[in-house]
Amino acid sequence: MNDDVDIAVNDPLALESQLCFALAVASRSVIDAYRSELEPLGLTHPQYLVMLALWEHGTLSLSGLGELLMLEGATLSPMVKRLERIGYVRRTRNPLDERQLAIELTDDGRALRDRAQQVPIAMGKKFQMTPSDITRLRDAVGGVIDAARAAQ
Repeated sequence: MNDDVDIAVNDPLALESQLCFALAVASRSVIDAYRSELEPLGLTHPQYLVMLALWEHGTLSLSGLGELLMLEGATLSPMVKRLERIGYVRRTRNPLDERQLAIELTDDGRALRDRAQQVPIAMGKKFQMTPSDITRLRDAVGGVIDAARAAQ
C-alpha cells in the first residue's frame, strides 16, 4: 500500500490529505508559471483575467466584471485603474445611471489580444498538457468550485 494513502486514511489532518492545501499550492504554482508569459504583455495574472473577460464580453460594468471574475469591487477597482493608467482600458460613467462605471477596451487593449494568443499555447507546453487535458482538469476544478459555493 502507498504510504501517502496510509497517511490520508490514518490521519485525516495530515497536510497531504487536505484538498485546500493541494488547491492553494496548485494555484500559487500555476500563477507563478504564468508570470514569464504575462510580463512581456505588461500584465499581472489578475490583470490578465480582467483583459480576458473584456476580450470575451466587450464593455462591462464594474459590477458585471466582478461577477464574472468572482471578485469584490474593492479588489477589482484598483486593478482596473492600473489597466487604465497603462492604456488598456477606459472607465466611463453610464449616462443613464451615473452610479454605474463601464469598463471598455482601448485600441491598445484590443490590440493586446493578438499578442496574448500565445499565452494559453505556451502554458500548455509548460505544463506538458494537451488542450483536452486542460479541459478535463478545468472542468474538475470547476466542479470543486461549484461544490464549495453550494456549501456556503
